[in-house]
Amino acid sequence: MRSKEGFENICVSANTILDLIAKARLKLEISCYVPYPSVYSELVSFMKRYGCEKEVFVKLDTWLIKKTPNRFEVKIPAEIFHEYITTVRQKINKAMRVAEEHIWESSAVGLKYERKDEVRDEVGDIISRFRDKFREVTRHGVLDSSPDLDVLLLAKELDAAVVSSDEGIKKWAEKMGLRFVEAKMFPRMLREYLRLVEGEFDENRKTEGDKGFFTSGDGEEETY
Repeated sequence: MRSKEGFENICVSANTILDLIAKARLKLEISCYVPYPSVYSELVSFMKRYGCEKEVFVKLDTWLIKKTPNRFEVKIPAEIFHEYITTVRQKINKAMRVAEEHIWESSAVGLKYERKDEVRDEVGDIISRFRDKFREVTRHGVLDSSPDLDVLLLAKELDAAVVSSDEGIKKWAEKMGLRFVEAKMFPRMLREYLRLVEGEFDENRKTEGDKGFFTSGDGEEETY
């Protein structure tokens, strides 16, 4: 999303998007939630690592609504749980085959040398490739952390749309019947909402001599 929008770094992107969320909250009654403390803590830690200014953290705490999902009350169909277990088992089996292939490869390399230091570089490359392949097999398209699950549980609880770039969250949001918005499209979507509303507001001001108050939509609140 940062690349698509042309943001210089995470701090600039966070600051800009939080400004959009603030305008959408005030003008359109769009509410944006973040699971607390799981996803919120990760987000804050990430922004601190990049040295974001204090102003960005103030906006974060002001315009994102922190809420812990009600894990005891949110109901998920048993079929979803069954399919998830099946998916995890399939990925475990694939990961096992990946491990076996790399063990055989490293064993063959070891037979070519007598000293440990001679095999270190070549086996080190095998280990690096194994890690990449293992991560790809086990993590792609699956929920692999409690913050990922919290996102879906909170969306289910609030009947909200999910905004994410994570393939696992996207896949299981669709299976749970949740609305899903690609993260890279979210800023553009907010700008489009605001463009139309602000344009209609300007038209009302022109025709009514700057009198009156404009409200958009049917009064219902949108949640993300």
